[in-house]
Amino acid sequence: MRAGASSLPRSVDPVNGGGPLVALLLACAFFAAQSDRFLTGQNFSLILQQVIVVGVIAIGQTLVVLTAGIDLSCGMVMALGSIVMSKAAVDHGLGPGTAIACGMVATMAFGFLNGALITFVRLPPFIVTLGTLNIAFAITQIYSESQTVSGLPDTMVALGDTFSVGSTSVTYGTVLMLALYVLAWFALRETAAGRHVYAAGNNAEAARLMGIPTGRLILAVYTLAGLAYGIAALLAVARTGVGDPQAGQTDNLDSITAVVLGGTSLFGGRGVILGSLVGALIVGVFRNGLTLMGVASVYQILITGILVILAVAADQLSRRRSLRS
Repeated sequence: MRAGASSLPRSVDPVNGGGPLVALLLACAFFAAQSDRFLTGQNFSLILQQVIVVGVIAIGQTLVVLTAGIDLSCGMVMALGSIVMSKAAVDHGLGPGTAIACGMVATMAFGFLNGALITFVRLPPFIVTLGTLNIAFAITQIYSESQTVSGLPDTMVALGDTFSVGSTSVTYGTVLMLALYVLAWFALRETAAGRHVYAAGNNAEAARLMGIPTGRLILAVYTLAGLAYGIAALLAVARTGVGDPQAGQTDNLDSITAVVLGGTSLFGGRGVILGSLVGALIVGVFRNGLTLMGVASVYQILITGILVILAVAADQLSRRRSLRS
């Protein structure tokens, strides 16, 4: 096992060029030319606040996609986690730390379930996570009785508080999201376990023959993704101040959008997790800029869809070229 890990090439963690970053900068330049309010510190802080939940969910989604999987349940699992921790604190009188832990356990349990069904029962990730999406949605609605949970303790919404950087207010949740991306980037790039994730996504059978326990690896990836959804649940609670059973219903598609726009291949094995942050920011910048321009939200969704198709098409063409070479 040690020999297999050490023999993995560093190229297993490929850098996907600067395409997503260039796209982000071009979008910023365009909207800056359209609105004087775009290039302000407060507006950029607002964009970051708007993407923190999807951005953290995208960390878990990226880990899954790097193994050539997909997780459609992430948004509803996040919503379930927010309801569990909110009701644990408000209705059951648990301390904030214990309540948050309950929510995290719930989201990690769903991640473990996804990984176990994919690994041991050998069901396709699309089908498994489509099923657990519906299960998580139903449990959320039943447990919350479709009612918003309010009156949360201050500790649970502390990440929504702000501090000043010059004249700009920045939330603690934004700092946490950026720190999580740095941590995930380091783990994927600098540790054997991280390189194993790339190897399993690139060729699972070859990785297994090298001594990598691919089954346990995928189980761990989906469980860690569940942890990311739990942290996103806490950020959602902190940002809104309530536990909302209707939250997360489009976050699965938004997180996949962020991952794809960030350059991670849906075929697995290629991508940089920081690209998912850039992808989330691209979507946030487009929605914010178009709102400042007075463009209706339906056109924002249209443009996002076009961007996703273009990103997937570019990934497909890149993959075909690499196969030919």
